[in-house]
Amino acid sequence: MAVIGVREVPASSGVAVSHGPSGVGEARHRMREQLSGSGVSDTVVEDAELVLSELLSNACRHGRPLRRSERGDGGIRAAWRVDTAGGLTVEVTDGGGPTRPVPARPSVTARGGRGLNIITALAKDWGVRDSASGEVTVWARLTAPDPRV
Repeated sequence: MAVIGVREVPASSGVAVSHGPSGVGEARHRMREQLSGSGVSDTVVEDAELVLSELLSNACRHGRPLRRSERGDGGIRAAWRVDTAGGLTVEVTDGGGPTRPVPARPSVTARGGRGLNIITALAKDWGVRDSASGEVTVWARLTAPDPRV
């Protein structure tokens, strides 16, 4: 457990959700619930909700569900970790896909393709991690804004 502010929160939390739109809202709700009152700034939590939504949406659109096992339903895993400085890392793991996550350059009229650009704007850093089993995890690290700026 990490002690943040006045309340203890799990150092790492997460949820397995379905590989589809219903999982996005479920994961957002779970993350907000677990981070509520944790000492992580409201701004960081709000940004993290948007980042989580984009990562999950991308996983549903471009990735395959995780392999079914006795522990999982073949969905997607979403996780978040809080550090002692109030920073937050959000990650989403799917079963991999035919393409690598890279920011796109959508036209002004395009209906999509802005997710990783939004994440780039909100996160301090983000990246992709591959596992030997073919799973792909996309993560983003958010920090509280510098009050001096």
